[in-house]
Amino acid sequence: MTRDMTVGNPVKLIISFSIPLLIGNLFQQLYSMVDAVIVGQFLGVDALAAVGTTGALSFLILGFVMGMTGGFSVLIAQRFGAGDYDEMRHTVAMSAILSVALCVVMTFISMVFCWQLLEIMNTADNIIGMAYDYIIVIFAGTTANVLYNLLSGILRALGDSKTPLYFLILSSLLNVGLDLLFIINFQMGVAGAGYATVFSQFVSGLLCLIYMAKKFPILRFQRQDWTFRPSTCLLLLKIGSPMAFQFSITAIGVVTMQGAVNSFGSATTAAFTAASKVESLTQQLMATLSTTTATFVGQNLGAGKPERIREGVRRCRQITDISSLILIVFVYVFWRSLVSLFISGDQPEVYDAARTYLYIVMAFYLPLGWVNIFRNALQGMGEAFVPLMGGVMELVMRVVVALIAVPFGFWAVCLASPMAWIGAGIPLLITYRRRIRAMCDFQQAQTAQEEK
Repeated sequence: MTRDMTVGNPVKLIISFSIPLLIGNLFQQLYSMVDAVIVGQFLGVDALAAVGTTGALSFLILGFVMGMTGGFSVLIAQRFGAGDYDEMRHTVAMSAILSVALCVVMTFISMVFCWQLLEIMNTADNIIGMAYDYIIVIFAGTTANVLYNLLSGILRALGDSKTPLYFLILSSLLNVGLDLLFIINFQMGVAGAGYATVFSQFVSGLLCLIYMAKKFPILRFQRQDWTFRPSTCLLLLKIGSPMAFQFSITAIGVVTMQGAVNSFGSATTAAFTAASKVESLTQQLMATLSTTTATFVGQNLGAGKPERIREGVRRCRQITDISSLILIVFVYVFWRSLVSLFISGDQPEVYDAARTYLYIVMAFYLPLGWVNIFRNALQGMGEAFVPLMGGVMELVMRVVVALIAVPFGFWAVCLASPMAWIGAGIPLLITYRRRIRAMCDFQQAQTAQEEK
């Protein structure tokens, strides 16, 4: 079912669209969290550190894929909001063609350079073999990731945030079962967690494809929809590439930070892994509102309603601020119980490092929320350059802080992400305010001219 976000109460639309999306994001976190929980509990701290140290690499490659497909969905949302269904179908078709090419290129690059990247990240000798066994499976299954992210992005662009949720819940439960089967029963080690993740993602993507083919009449393609049109592909790449590079630029900073963390040994790496999983879980509401913002802005831009865009973005930011404050208190109180999900036994060194990381990053959650909202608002407007430059600023800040902080200890390295959020947030906020003011002023002037 499609949902038109250009009419009706913005708050109600935002909340109703966001709730299933939030549940879906939480279940999507199960993919990596279940891997970490089962690996940490059944295979030990070194295995947990091995899986955790690949998170930055996974983000580097798969984040690029997610950014590109997310960019494709922005243009689809704009054309859906404008009611131009012929162009919308053609845009979906060209997105599919570009995604196939993306799969081939990214799978090849990631698998060829996987070991070298692990070495560059200072991965400890006692865990590098296990890290490779896990991440090579994830990279080999890049197609599954692209399939789900592209199709779920298309569904959300059309206002349907519930269907991807249902399929994601099913595949997340499948991932749990396969993790237990492959790791405990089949004794496949960390590679088993990788196979479970890839297979589950493929199932969720395939279900989205079947559903779209049967339930969405406006997505029933004609031969002409598949006619290759360079102008459409260039426009998709113009929107998608900056978003993809923004993810990868951020990921390079995360890789640098992971390398700094790895220099403190496998115990600290395991603590960082556990704390990062907790952090990722708490960020899902932000991610949800960010996606909602991009869809809301994209549809209303297509409908020519800048004042409605301003109101929607303001409401998303307010919800983000309130939820961030609640999450900060929650993590400060229950951090040990959350970390214990991933760590077996009494290991004070690991717990202390995890607490240090969580206490520092959670203190900066308000700026992180602003970065997410304004970045996605600009991307929904079709603005590519400034979000990309925000990503560059984030990279510079994270790399500089991570590199100079190592001699001061792990606590100093933990400041890398907060400083990156602040550095990226300033240009995004300034640019959004300028863009929305200009759009609203232009519409007001145009309305006044028509009334005359």
